[in-house]
Amino acid sequence: MEPSRHRVPAAAALLVLVAVAAVVGRCGAQLPIPVRTDGFLYGGKSAAPAWGDAVVVEAFFDPVCPDSRDAWPPLQRAAAHYGARRVAVVVHLFPLPYHSSAFMACRSIHTVHKLNASAVYPLLENFFKYQEGYYNMPTYTKTRAAVVAEIANNLVAPVIGEANLAAYRAGFNDSQSDQATRISFKFGCARGVTGTPYYFVNGIPLSDSGSPMDYNKWISTLDPLVGKM
Repeated sequence: MEPSRHRVPAAAALLVLVAVAAVVGRCGAQLPIPVRTDGFLYGGKSAAPAWGDAVVVEAFFDPVCPDSRDAWPPLQRAAAHYGARRVAVVVHLFPLPYHSSAFMACRSIHTVHKLNASAVYPLLENFFKYQEGYYNMPTYTKTRAAVVAEIANNLVAPVIGEANLAAYRAGFNDSQSDQATRISFKFGCARGVTGTPYYFVNGIPLSDSGSPMDYNKWISTLDPLVGKM
């Protein structure tokens, strides 16, 4: 039976961070620097405000995490309430290691971003809508290739069109999409993310991270900040 909620106990989270730190230490102190800042701005580049001119909300989501799925609609509603010029929302992908399809889901989104940046959020929402089919138990007996094919045909094709599937498959198998997904995970670990959803507002982590925040909570959190701009 698939767990309905996915959180990391404090002791387990500490072990994960220690393990990541040990791996980083063996490989060298410097994490890979990506060619672009990690994360996807909601609304696209046209909505991007000048730095410092908006309250910046960062959300770390796993596309196959139920809590991430439940966290997105109220955050999306809050973003619409304020508008991109006052509140900028950036989503970072964080594939949880105990979700067997999470890395493939995140890699798919990175691949689609290279083909069509405007397709990122429709694909993320497709994963949220149909994520139960990609939980650990439903995919337990399936090969990785079979799961990737299902993602391509059932989730990606409706977003980018059948004609672009060949380009998607080529990009998915490109080392760049693999590296981008690894960097997303390492970026989250470097900032102390241990589960999803995880939130930062203007760079400061919220105490409500780990659980979906409802619309009213977002409003009560953001209103005092927006009012001082």
